[in-house]
Amino acid sequence: MDFEFKNENNQRAVLLLHGMTGSPFEMKQYGKNLHRAGFDVYCPCLPGHGKDLLNVKKIKWQDWFNFAEKKYNELKQSYSEVYLGGICMGAVLALAISEKHKDVSGIIAISTTLFLDGWTIPWYSFLFPLGLHTILRFYYSFPEQEPYGIKNETVRRKISALLKENTVALNYIPMTCVYELLEMSKQVRKYIKDINQPILIMHSNRDDLTSLKSADFVYKHISSSIKDYIILKNSYHLITMDNDKDFAVQKSVEFLNSISILNNSRIEQVC
Repeated sequence: MDFEFKNENNQRAVLLLHGMTGSPFEMKQYGKNLHRAGFDVYCPCLPGHGKDLLNVKKIKWQDWFNFAEKKYNELKQSYSEVYLGGICMGAVLALAISEKHKDVSGIIAISTTLFLDGWTIPWYSFLFPLGLHTILRFYYSFPEQEPYGIKNETVRRKISALLKENTVALNYIPMTCVYELLEMSKQVRKYIKDINQPILIMHSNRDDLTSLKSADFVYKHISSSIKDYIILKNSYHLITMDNDKDFAVQKSVEFLNSISILNNSRIEQVC
């Protein structure tokens, strides 16, 4: 499920990180378009996902972090500029890595999930802590259901068919995954003021999983001097596959190129 799109002698790479119980599939077309714009693109399948889906309940958020951090360090050996981009949990992960690694060139945070408060979250969500912080979390799962993070009905039907096969994502969300995501989100919220890299934040005001509260929090508390915040209006959670996907690519390429030019001008001034 991993994908890589590379050019010869390129010095600019983007490491993409997919969402919770998802796969690189949800970012593949987005990644192809970044590649066409002149960036090498890498999107690995996170631990507990892909062919390893059945083991996802055993995974800790530190496993996701360590895996993604290793991929980042590998890319730093070959590229002068390495950007991080993530959707959902992947955006939280990108922020966590950027807090530790100040040489991250820039961040693209899509549908950042610091809080689970979207419009499809059940009314009884106030009871979640009873399950999340007890042994119950190892036995309970939430079934995936429409709209699957997709507003576009044609794409939604395709996703629905694929979910039945468990090929591109789980058709349920283990409570253990929710617990680990929220634990990682807690750490990111705690240290977000230590993150100062350029960032592009994109979030839909119709996100079914996480409201604008998450994106607002990032924009308000991050210490980046360069930070762009775009609110989309024609998608749900999976922006990279939904109605706003082309616009998201356009703004991402503009952001990456602007930061790349800025980085190169700084290098020239030093020389």
